[in-house]
Amino acid sequence: MKGRTKIFNLNTKDAGNKIVVMGWVRTFRKSKNVSFVSLNDGSTINSLQVVLDMNKFDEKIIDNINTGSSLRVEGELVKSSGKNQKYELLGDNIVILGKSNPDTYPIQPKKHSFEFLREVAHLRPRTNTFSSIFRIRHACTFAIHKFFNDRGFVNIHTPIITSSDAEGAGEMFKVTSLDLDNISGKMVDYSKDFFSKPVSLTVSGQLNAELGALALSDVYTFGPTFRAENSNTSKHLAEFWMIEPEMAFYDIDDNMDLAEEMLKYIIKYVLDNCNSDLIFLENLELDSERNLPQIKRNENPLIYRLKQVVNNKFIRVRYDEAFKILSNSKQNKKGKFKFKIDEWGIDFQSEHERYLVEKHFKNPVIVCDYPKKIKAFYMRSNDDGRTVAAMDVLFPAVGEIIGGSQREERLDMLERRMQEMNVSKKELSWYLDTRRFGTVKHSGFGLGLERLVQFITGMKNIRDVIPFPRTPGSCNY
Repeated sequence: MKGRTKIFNLNTKDAGNKIVVMGWVRTFRKSKNVSFVSLNDGSTINSLQVVLDMNKFDEKIIDNINTGSSLRVEGELVKSSGKNQKYELLGDNIVILGKSNPDTYPIQPKKHSFEFLREVAHLRPRTNTFSSIFRIRHACTFAIHKFFNDRGFVNIHTPIITSSDAEGAGEMFKVTSLDLDNISGKMVDYSKDFFSKPVSLTVSGQLNAELGALALSDVYTFGPTFRAENSNTSKHLAEFWMIEPEMAFYDIDDNMDLAEEMLKYIIKYVLDNCNSDLIFLENLELDSERNLPQIKRNENPLIYRLKQVVNNKFIRVRYDEAFKILSNSKQNKKGKFKFKIDEWGIDFQSEHERYLVEKHFKNPVIVCDYPKKIKAFYMRSNDDGRTVAAMDVLFPAVGEIIGGSQREERLDMLERRMQEMNVSKKELSWYLDTRRFGTVKHSGFGLGLERLVQFITGMKNIRDVIPFPRTPGSCNY
């Protein structure tokens, strides 16, 4: 709005000038002669203190200033003598943009639990914690687009409604225009449905992104994905955002290089541009861990952990080596793992991934060359006949943050693998065409945005890094 100054943009040249700010009241301290309003407009974690000379204002205006009210304030910006603030605004003119009832406004100037704030997710961005998280989420999103754009990648939009299950897990949300009330107990005639066949919300844009890569060389998708997994853990969402690059002429090593480079770039961008938010979240984490036993605390503070990722090369190990490390670990031998490491070929669980990262290597880890029996049909078979050119990037606290592979470009090998896994060649004939007409080696991976934001912010529950979480039994707003 013309004439308005965002709090984030205030600087020394504004001192002594008349400015206009707009925002929401965080706190209001009223006294007979002078009152103080803490005003925040969401542009920064730092609120602006507005000083009000009570002799200048009508009592009716003052009575409508409450926590949650929205204000337009005009006045002179002056340097502040108070702690933790550079400036304050001497308010001359106030307009109440929107009233707030202090008796019913749920975000009071006190500490609220994250569980409670999820119940008022439409208002939680007004808290310091969630405004910081969502600004960092935006910074990650911008950095991702900039990273790929600067490297000549083309952003393509893959379908949200799909007839293929890229992951093969079957945990997909059905999409239909049929009147469900009239087909209960009957065999569904999909020929009468909108698309004339069963379709679902996508779990991945990968297969479509491969089509783009095999024409445009380097592409990436960035969009919502959906999984109907009935899991109520702190690590799962039914709707989440995925970044999925696909690159022609890349082998598995090129793929790992790009994944590492991208993660370091994003985290460094946040470190360079979100310092105030990171400091707040670091202090929030330290405060929340103060009463925890030492074993449950983070060994290092948040910003240190982020810098460690940026400044250190990721460790790379093959599945075979990781399996030996885990099976020979004290945790495994003493039965402290919930899922025992006793048979080669098992899929590593989060506890195993975190052991590798947090206890053994104390560094981000990329595990590659996984057993083919636990991986998808499209991953390239290795010469040993028992593993595929797959890779997972593992981070502290969150475990797997990226999963990817070199894709199987050999038509005969891909068809054989599809047959082994009962994947319909007829349904995916369009996918096989890319192997029939000018096939090349190519690779790609998927990064879950929420897991990355969870790591960067230090949040313990994935529901707290997305504005409106979708989980089993919960689809509000």
